[in-house]
Amino acid sequence: MILDIYKDALEYSAKDWKTLVILGVLSVFSFLLLPAFLITGYNYRVINQAVHGIINGRDPLPGFDDLIYMFVDGIKVVIVQVAYVIVPVVIFIIFAVIAGNVGGGLSAAIMIIGCLITLIVAVVAFLMEQMGLCHMAYHDGAFSKAFDIKELKEVISEIGWFECILTYVGLIIITLVIAIVVTAIIGLIFTVFGLSGFALGVDAGGVFALGIILNWLVTIFLVGPYLSIFNSRSIGLLYTMQI
Repeated sequence: MILDIYKDALEYSAKDWKTLVILGVLSVFSFLLLPAFLITGYNYRVINQAVHGIINGRDPLPGFDDLIYMFVDGIKVVIVQVAYVIVPVVIFIIFAVIAGNVGGGLSAAIMIIGCLITLIVAVVAFLMEQMGLCHMAYHDGAFSKAFDIKELKEVISEIGWFECILTYVGLIIITLVIAIVVTAIIGLIFTVFGLSGFALGVDAGGVFALGIILNWLVTIFLVGPYLSIFNSRSIGLLYTMQI
């Protein structure tokens, strides 16, 4: 089932390169915040479509209409993400303060224990946050559903805690592999061109600079948006495993 999710999400994310470019343009201007919330809102639409769909379906990518609603959804998503991050951060700060008020080996021991507890809480909070977004989408954007801990625990238990963690580990690996492979291929091509030019007595600096620029453009306008949609689609489909 997990492999089916990956397959669906990989194919789904490549359905419309124009959408990827639009998301890329928004990411370039994300420092203005408005585009950043639109990106987050769009990814939420991908999740929303997934939780109401099926694996290996024929869903098209969501459109870029109703930008005000997309912006509002983006704000809601960010609030949910920040709320769940606060818990492990507070726990870490508490242990850091305690460790700072004692000395020697006890301080180190407290920090090690604190880091382990923070890591465990962070993993649980992350799963809750991701399923919270899906739960909110499944219930027509009901904000409170993102924080319904009892229901979220039931959702994750239905899917399986191990299956959820395994799915996210797979997402991290796939994301890293795609990003690294694409970057490596472009880098290798321009390295070959650059060395060939150098052998022929041509200044290779311009070739290497072009390679760096092209790598940046491909990452911003294609790879980054593709992986963003891939992860959002996968999260939404994972949620459907308990329905």
